[in-house]
Amino acid sequence: MKSIKDTEFESEVLNSSTPVLVDFWAEWCGPCRQLGPILEEVAGEMGEKVKIIKMNIDEAPETPTKFGVRGIPTMILFKDGKQAATKVGSLPKSKLVEWLEGEI
Repeated sequence: MKSIKDTEFESEVLNSSTPVLVDFWAEWCGPCRQLGPILEEVAGEMGEKVKIIKMNIDEAPETPTKFGVRGIPTMILFKDGKQAATKVGSLPKSKLVEWLEGEI
């Protein structure tokens, strides 16, 4: 799972031919830290179906503002360079996988 900054967003997310799930998070956010290992597992299991990327909102403030991220963790799924679906808050792994599979 890769972490990116605002400057990499276009190349890594908007120009990706694969659906991309962006996890907007922060070091100080408890639910965000809970979600991290779940996303690692899902990234390993879903492989080529979806790319999972993390964006620390404290290190990359422009992108979350642009997409209206108000609470964290917020996960936004991008397909073909467009925002396709959004989930706010931590999810159990089963719900996260179910949501992703329904969207990609």
